Amino acid sequence: MYVDDKGSNFATKLLGYLQQADYRVAYSKLDKDQIFRLRYEAYLKEGAINQNPTGMFNDAYDEFDNCWIFGVHLDNQLASSIRCHVISPENRKGPALDVFPDIVGPMIENGQTVVDPTRFVANASIAEKHPEIPFLTLRVACMVYDYYEADYCLATVRKEHAAFYRRVFNAEILCEPRPYPTLNAPICLLKTNVSSFRSKLLRRYPIFESSFTERRMIFEQPFGRMNTEDQEFVPKLVGNA
Repeated sequence: MYVDDKGSNFATKLLGYLQQADYRVAYSKLDKDQIFRLRYEAYLKEGAINQNPTGMFNDAYDEFDNCWIFGVHLDNQLASSIRCHVISPENRKGPALDVFPDIVGPMIENGQTVVDPTRFVANASIAEKHPEIPFLTLRVACMVYDYYEADYCLATVRKEHAAFYRRVFNAEILCEPRPYPTLNAPICLLKTNVSSFRSKLLRRYPIFESSFTERRMIFEQPFGRMNTEDQEFVPKLVGNA
């Protein structure tokens, strides 16, 4: 589902999405269940998980207090989702730390903060119409990185997706793929030092920039501000690890 960039025209097209994209943190059970169904259908379709009777895909990491679960909405429909853990010396919890303790552990011991994005999935029918969705979704990780003033942003992805992260984010592959909890396919770990790469990244993909005000509106909203609509949208989906 990854798309290549086409220079300035592509960057302009990406920026146009910001007029219609709605970034929502999933607080309510309704919002989370919708995202968990999205995950389930996407991962099941690609064979990354086995069938289960709930029709949802979630785990204990979703409940951690350093976890942000995002839904990206287009035309008021859930287009994609991504989860980000902020792992720091003050909060040493997250999937990347558990799966790659020999690599991530020393970062935390050195006092560094890392953003650990996982569970990136997209709605198949919407992604077919809007193949730029990976860029819209990964903008979340950039916002989390900036808000927490992190040192690194990680990527735990299947080996075939590593080239995208190396090209777009100048990510460094840190190890060969390893078994990953709850997934049938091994996952490799990449790291980006966004600060050292920021100016080049934003020149090429200005969509990854966010304002201080936008980040505050997202990350500092009262817990009570949540979407509690009774109507649920059950999408037809596909996604990537």
